[in-house]
Amino acid sequence: MSAWIRMIPVGEAIGVLKTMYEKVMTPHRTVDNVMRAHSLRPHTMEGHLALYKSVLHNPENTLPFWFLEVVASYVSITNRCAYSLEHHWTNARRLIRDKERSEAIRAALDAANPALAFKGKEAALLDYARKLTADVGSMEKSDIDTLRAVGCDDGEILEVNQVCAYFNYSNRLLNGLGVTTAGDVIGYYSEEADAGAKK
Repeated sequence: MSAWIRMIPVGEAIGVLKTMYEKVMTPHRTVDNVMRAHSLRPHTMEGHLALYKSVLHNPENTLPFWFLEVVASYVSITNRCAYSLEHHWTNARRLIRDKERSEAIRAALDAANPALAFKGKEAALLDYARKLTADVGSMEKSDIDTLRAVGCDDGEILEVNQVCAYFNYSNRLLNGLGVTTAGDVIGYYSEEADAGAKK
């Protein structure tokens, strides 16, 4: 069983659901369980897809794709969402393309101490993402002031805010419905990572 609720198999989809499954096909030509979990209400799948694409795969974002995947992974570690972590740490690792650097980053995230692997605005953005995930009620204007003080512009802050917000949504979808990676092809990017992806 790959979820605690019924998920309609791709081969049984008709009508709107069949159309949505075609829209959410991965580059591997599969439909991941994170999207199949919406199969009983495909209109929610459409909203999920739009948000996912906008926060992680839109070329108008200015932060590197690898860093956005690191933010995604850190939020998922904080929420203990194994599904998102498996997919998005795989993405981050493939985009970083440096085994030693990847291992150092993962160790820092697991220790909840980004400063072990990052400095400056990257470390500050990761600290912001963790606080926004783990202690949202304590957010203050000073959290934004801190990011600006280390060189983040407001657009970069918004990008991390939106990745964080999306993964808090997705993590709750996945953990709340018991969705597993059974049957998924892990990771959006190929093992070698698209040469055109932003570093």
